Amino acid sequence: MSNYISAEEAISVIKSGDRVFFHGSACTPNYLIDELARQASRLEGIEMVSITQQGNVEIAKPQYKDTFFVNSLFVSSPVRDAVNSERGDFVPVFLSEIPILFRKNILPIDVALLTVSPPDKHGFCTLGTSVDVARAALDTAKIIIAMVNPLMPRTHGDGAVHISKIDKLVWREEELPTVDYGAKVGPEEMLVGKHVADLIDDKSTLQMGIGTIPDAVLKCLNNHKDLGVHTEMLSDGVIDLIKNEVVNNKYKGYHENKTITSFCFGTRRLYDFVDDNPVVVFKDVGDVNFPINIMKNKKMVAINSAIEIDLTGQVCADSIGTLQYSGIGGQMDFMRGAALSEGGKPIIAITSRTKKGVSRIVPFLKEGAGVVTTRGHIHYVVTEYGTAYLYGKNLLQRAHALISIAHPDDREMLEKAAFLRFKH
Repeated sequence: MSNYISAEEAISVIKSGDRVFFHGSACTPNYLIDELARQASRLEGIEMVSITQQGNVEIAKPQYKDTFFVNSLFVSSPVRDAVNSERGDFVPVFLSEIPILFRKNILPIDVALLTVSPPDKHGFCTLGTSVDVARAALDTAKIIIAMVNPLMPRTHGDGAVHISKIDKLVWREEELPTVDYGAKVGPEEMLVGKHVADLIDDKSTLQMGIGTIPDAVLKCLNNHKDLGVHTEMLSDGVIDLIKNEVVNNKYKGYHENKTITSFCFGTRRLYDFVDDNPVVVFKDVGDVNFPINIMKNKKMVAINSAIEIDLTGQVCADSIGTLQYSGIGGQMDFMRGAALSEGGKPIIAITSRTKKGVSRIVPFLKEGAGVVTTRGHIHYVVTEYGTAYLYGKNLLQRAHALISIAHPDDREMLEKAAFLRFKH
């Protein structure tokens, strides 16, 4: 353990004005972030860049506003308040192109704070559950500080890094952040999942976005055969499908016999499943989410969600009005890649209403809302009330198709809005 130093000593190399990358999802290095917060009094003008932070994320709190600026590439709950205040901001960018920002010095990284699995007998650690954009940060940062966590899975793919390439090593055993999307699936989500499953042919390749609906879809696939997985994110729902050989990756056309992902986030069962599992390959998100690579998979099915959809098919998936809620992420990468795939199906899957009873199908997007998937890219929209196919339809036809899958109590309002807009 002679190569390991304290968090205090490791973080001491960060200086005022640095741009610091924070590893994301289950790899969020909160132990190192806490130490950075403790050293705030000696620092100023620190810019944090990251995706999908989890846990406490101390520096995002209001008391650090004079020291740290949260410049988020994909917003998650621990940094949401900061991003929507003077303490932070949001960079709209496709997930597939974030590595370009680092590699082309558009957002050059001074220091990368990472969580890695312990070194093997050859001296190689891995980026564990999140290779995604961390590979590019690792490759380009001037200084690499890594927290070596023995509870971090050792993963196969693009995440290997030799211990000699890491400038500062901190040993820290701590439980990884977890989430159980499957436990949050309700009856409406299961109906959506069933309708989506009905669209999926045997020998299809799947991408699942983040949240409960993708897990609901996975719960409905037990009778399918010869499925493949090529996705930016992996959740618990795939485990039993792989174990039961529903997912065998035999007919993908690209990276056959492998489940391809860029990161995973779920329960400890998922982390144990991917640990040293050669069938699950974690790759740089610039590779996984590159639409030309996605389209190489046959019958590529992209399953993503939305905050709201207007009557013409514009999809807002990242904001609630002007409030930045999440990010562009990989939705457009996969919607386009699936559309270009032979037999592919790009799907937006939503419940017709929010938990608060607000219609997700709306006459107009909220003022200030961002369009993630344009109406030129939209194909299938699925709710618990059925499936609307919008591709090739004019605006009025789209409106009628979407109204037919809206909540019954919202249809009269939507019909009036469609009549006022289209006058026929």
